[in-house]
Amino acid sequence: MKFASVLTVPFHVAERVDGFPLPAGARAVAPELPVGTAQDRMIALFRALADGVAAGDIHRVYTGDCMAPLGVLAGLERRGIRPFIVWLDAHGDFNTWETTPSGYIGGMPLAILVGKEERRMLDGIGLETIAENRILLSDAREVDPREGVALSRSAVRIARLEELPGLLPQDGPIYLHLDLDVVRPSQMPALRYPAAGGPTLDQVGDFIEGLAKTGRLVCATIGCTWDPSHAEAREALAATEKLASRLERE
Repeated sequence: MKFASVLTVPFHVAERVDGFPLPAGARAVAPELPVGTAQDRMIALFRALADGVAAGDIHRVYTGDCMAPLGVLAGLERRGIRPFIVWLDAHGDFNTWETTPSGYIGGMPLAILVGKEERRMLDGIGLETIAENRILLSDAREVDPREGVALSRSAVRIARLEELPGLLPQDGPIYLHLDLDVVRPSQMPALRYPAAGGPTLDQVGDFIEGLAKTGRLVCATIGCTWDPSHAEAREALAATEKLASRLERE
């Protein structure tokens, strides 16, 4: 699958990331953000991102966190596309303000998408909630205790990477969010929130290449959740580019 255009969102929770990688031919979504809360800033950012996604055909989107998929999905929705979601992440991303031990909103995107938290953000970007049973999460090997309880009581399906092909719906569009921290840290250095274990770079690459070859992948977001200022950032960038190339293979 060849992606018609590439966008970058060089922000981490609405804060600009210096040195964020800009692939050749990519266009940065970097509007002037308002003074206000992180939520206010993300709403403005994700509206601009939704505009970019809605204006094109198929996009690959590089982002500095796992919140930007809200804007991507809002843009797809404007085009009448309500995809099944495949979410690759070392973490659960299902915290709410009640369950989070850290108070980090960047760990809440799936909870927001299904309507458990921050409904104001969904309303602000024009995105309807996503049914829990339309989300497939892998591998979520590092989950906070109360977050894990919430996931176990939800209809979100959690599976190992090798199980995913057999769990995809038989038809319809698919959206992929790939947080690079799903890869084992020894092969994806400089991560902001590394989690021990996980699949190899090649295992993740094999899966996303297979997904691209189905012809049903309407958008792929790559969460570049590594620190560009880290001493091993060059190695992280090389690993990122290697994975991204697997989405381009016919």
